[in-house]
Amino acid sequence: MRADTARANRSRGPTECGVGAGVAWVNAGPSNAERSVRAGVARANAIRSNGERGSGTVLALALGLVVMICMAGALTLAQAAAMTQRAATAADLAALAGADAARGLTAGDPCVVASEAAARHGASLSACTLRQGEIVDVRTELVRGAVFGTATGRSRAGPPP
Repeated sequence: MRADTARANRSRGPTECGVGAGVAWVNAGPSNAERSVRAGVARANAIRSNGERGSGTVLALALGLVVMICMAGALTLAQAAAMTQRAATAADLAALAGADAARGLTAGDPCVVASEAAARHGASLSACTLRQGEIVDVRTELVRGAVFGTATGRSRAGPPP
């Protein structure tokens, strides 16, 4: 009876066999076709990896360089914007100080007072115009710390309408 069962198990496929026969099929190893496919994949990987060895490092360095250049550009633009704002603030304060002097609220010549106010904020007065007796129009320049040249500001102040 055991011989009949063994013959029956041999005639069945791998999915129809019992637990003991299935183990025999699993332990049989890869077929020739599977071995040739694996060998071909290994050869292709070896050929591909020899030509691209170290390319990840080069790409990472290039990406790091691009990021650093972009950051330097962004910081330069931020500095230019800050310097322009400082020049505009100095112009506003100089114009207000000059308008107060023109109206007689403080003593002194309006343009001299405006120049002193601009100098206290690190800017120089490049132009000062007194219009209609009490309106002061000033232009300031902020030279120090500028990478691309001078930062300028313009402002006008006078009595309320």
